[in-house]
Amino acid sequence: MAPGLPPAMDRPHFIGIGGAGMSGIAKILAQRGAAVAGSDAKESATAEALRALGVTVHIGHAAGHLADDASCVVVSSAIRKDNPELARAAELGVPVVHRSDALAALMDGLRPIAVAGTHGKTTTTSMLAVSLGELGLRPSYAIGGDLDAPGSNALHGDGDIFVAEADESDRSFHKYAPDVAIVLNVELDHHANYASMEEIYDSFVTFADRITEGGTLVISADQDGARELTRRVAGRGPRVVTYGEAQDADVRVLSVEPQGLKSEVTVLLDGQELTFTVSVPGRHYALNAVAALAAGAALGVPAAELAPAIAAYTGVKRRLQLKGEAAGAQVIDSYAHHPTEMTADLQAMRSAAGDGRIVVVYQPHLFSRTQELGKEMGEALALADASLVLDIYPAREDPIPGITSELVVDAARAAGADVTPVHDKSEVPSLVAGMTKPGDLVLTMGAGDVTDLGPLILDRLSK
Repeated sequence: MAPGLPPAMDRPHFIGIGGAGMSGIAKILAQRGAAVAGSDAKESATAEALRALGVTVHIGHAAGHLADDASCVVVSSAIRKDNPELARAAELGVPVVHRSDALAALMDGLRPIAVAGTHGKTTTTSMLAVSLGELGLRPSYAIGGDLDAPGSNALHGDGDIFVAEADESDRSFHKYAPDVAIVLNVELDHHANYASMEEIYDSFVTFADRITEGGTLVISADQDGARELTRRVAGRGPRVVTYGEAQDADVRVLSVEPQGLKSEVTVLLDGQELTFTVSVPGRHYALNAVAALAAGAALGVPAAELAPAIAAYTGVKRRLQLKGEAAGAQVIDSYAHHPTEMTADLQAMRSAAGDGRIVVVYQPHLFSRTQELGKEMGEALALADASLVLDIYPAREDPIPGITSELVVDAARAAGADVTPVHDKSEVPSLVAGMTKPGDLVLTMGAGDVTDLGPLILDRLSK
């Protein structure tokens, strides 16, 4: 077995290896010397990146893809019970490991920082990974999205810090034991797994209880759900450090000054005033950067050194990522799919648009989320000047009778929005071209394949 590999993970097989979380774990194991194999539904740039690391990637799912000598099979919660490779693993007696257990094993013996929250996890984890790397600390990291730089969602570093995105959607973040945990916000989401806010709070309390002895919980002082969680975990063990614009925040944000597609942030931390640049637009991203700063400081990284290093973070793919410019209009890709995220990204774009208009191409994500939050999604679209709303992207879900994107359209119109339903994605580039003028910002928004429309819109605008 290669040095540094967790037990029984020297020959792992990943079902759904192209997923953001799965591919990151596979990359780290390959970089540690494991003979990694796996399968995914279709070819992708991620599959090619894995192959470049020596990983065997099969396209499609078939029992024959699982090698007889595989040491374990790694799955996520999205893998169905009738998957043929999973059935073959049962026949062979190959252990099945959830991706959260695999990630927890990779953190063992290191100093983990786990980033949790209903939204903002990928950005904050990325800010930490980039800034700690900028300081030469060589962290390992596993992120739910690809960085603009260094161009990967995961890395095995030879330092002693491991930064990980901690997913609450399926309660998998209960597997981690971080030295420092960040909770950015606590809101009702993931309706297939949580029936109420009370269940969400219980889940986050369990996560906070997993912080190691002497560890720290870094948590928002501004967001209502986070403040309630702070009340619930008081006295339970970890040191609590709050951050934000609230007067009682331990790390207090004194100002956020927009500067085009950047912000200048000033904070008060341990009696010291620090001013630094955040190289992405929007107040919510500035607050993510402050969370990253507070977490690094809690782990012992000097804040005065970490603050300027945060400016090295230039974004994550799909998080307000500039795709290009044509005919004087910029096309930007946003992963926002929860109403709070949508509102934050649209507010950030409003401050960056100047006299230009904001045109949104929005794709609701999941039937269950649209059923619960479709009205709020529509209300968020009222912040745009015009929107096109696509059909729901189902991802792992089966349709729910009566739940369509019309829920979003109707709510948007009720809120006074200029919104048009579009059922054929191929019509979008021409429709956008007819709506867009020089100086406008076009956002492709959602967690599904709406991201594929950006290049097509740019091509149509350029003609």
